Amino acid sequence: MAAKQHWIRFACAIAAATVTIGLSARSAAAAPPTSTSSTSTESPGLAAHEPSTGRFLYAVNQAAATRGSISVYDIGAGHRLVKTIETVRDVDDVKGVAASMVTGRVYVAYRTRSGVGMIYCLNVYDDAVLWNRAIDPDIDRLAIHPGGQFLYVPTWEGGSTDFINVLDANTGDVVRKVHFSNRSHDTLFPVSGPLFQETKAEDGSGKYLYLIDPESYAVSRIGPYAGILGPYAVDGMSRYVANNVTGLWGMQVAELNSGRIVTANLAEHSPGEPGLLHGIGWTPDEREVWQSSSAGDPHVYVWSMRDPMAPVLVERVSMKSGRGAHWLTFDIEGNYAYVAPNKNSDDATEIFDAHTYKSLGLIGSSEDMIEIDFADGKVSRVGDQYGVGRVERTSTN
Repeated sequence: MAAKQHWIRFACAIAAATVTIGLSARSAAAAPPTSTSSTSTESPGLAAHEPSTGRFLYAVNQAAATRGSISVYDIGAGHRLVKTIETVRDVDDVKGVAASMVTGRVYVAYRTRSGVGMIYCLNVYDDAVLWNRAIDPDIDRLAIHPGGQFLYVPTWEGGSTDFINVLDANTGDVVRKVHFSNRSHDTLFPVSGPLFQETKAEDGSGKYLYLIDPESYAVSRIGPYAGILGPYAVDGMSRYVANNVTGLWGMQVAELNSGRIVTANLAEHSPGEPGLLHGIGWTPDEREVWQSSSAGDPHVYVWSMRDPMAPVLVERVSMKSGRGAHWLTFDIEGNYAYVAPNKNSDDATEIFDAHTYKSLGLIGSSEDMIEIDFADGKVSRVGDQYGVGRVERTSTN
C-alpha cells in the first residue's frame, strides 16, 4: 500500500492528462484456449517439461537460425544450457518478453516477416504454447501486471496510433486502450509501479516519459528530456529513472517526485554522433547503473549511483565481440549482468560478474531475457527483461 501511495503522490505532482474508464478485473484462472504443441530439446537426464528447484534464465533467441525459440539456462550451474524450447514459426524480430509468477506463463512479443505484430503465450510447466495471435495494430516491448491478469502492449515504435493496448493475459483479447502519444515503444511495470511508457514520437511528445495508473488509467508525464527517449530503468521505490536519450553521449536521470532531470555526460567516447545509446539498467542493489553505448562501441559504461542525481562514471567494461550492445539486464540477486549484442545479431550475449566486471562467458544471442525461479516444482519468483532496481525500503539517511 505504501508503494501505491508513493506513485500516486508523484503522479499528481506533475502535469496529468486523465483517461478514466471503468474496468473489472479479468480472472487469470479462466480456462485457456486449446494448447499448441511445442518441442523441447534438453540436456541428458532432465525431463523436457519437468520444472525443478533452481534459478533459470529464459532467453528468447534472436540469432537467425533459432529466432523465437527459448533457451533455458541454469543460473546456479554456470549458466549451463538446460533445454531449448521450439515455439512458433515466422519470427522476424523479437520485441520483448514478460512472465508471471502467479500463472507460470511467459509472453513473447514479436513481428513476422510480413510485419504482423504477434504475441505467443507459453506455459512454463509443460512448455506448451497456449496461444499465438496477432495484436491489432501492432506490438512492441510489453509489460505484465504483477497479478498476471493483464498485459500492457505498445503499438510499435514505427506506428502512428496514439495508444497502447491492455490485453487479457489469459486469452490475448484486447480489453481497453490507453491514449496519450504515438509510436509507443518500451513498456515497464517496475517493482513499485506504476506503468511506465516511452514513445518515439517526433512531434515533441517523444521527449517525455509517461506514467499510467494501472487502476484508473490516468496518464501523467515527466519531461521534457534533451531528446527523444530510448530505453530506461526505474529504481525499486519508483523514485528515480535512468534514461537513454537520443543525441546524448551519456544519460539523463529524473527524480520523479520533483520532476528534476540531470545529465551525466561521457567525457570520453567513440568519435562521431551518438545516435541513441541503447540499453540501460540499475543493478538490483541500486548502487550502479550500467549503460550500453552506440552500435559500434564495444563498451558498457558503469555509473555509481550513490547520489542518483549526481552519477559518477566508475568503470568502462569491454565486450569480447568488439561491437556494441543493444540491451542489458541482471539476474534477480544482482550477481550477473547479461549484455546483449546488436539487434538480431548472431553475436553471443555476454555474461559479466556484476561486482568485479569480469567477463564470465557467453550464451546464445538474446536481448529478451527473464529469470524464472522454481521451488518444489512451482514458480517462486520472476525477474524482468529490464534492469530494474529492487530496493524497496525507504532510505534512513
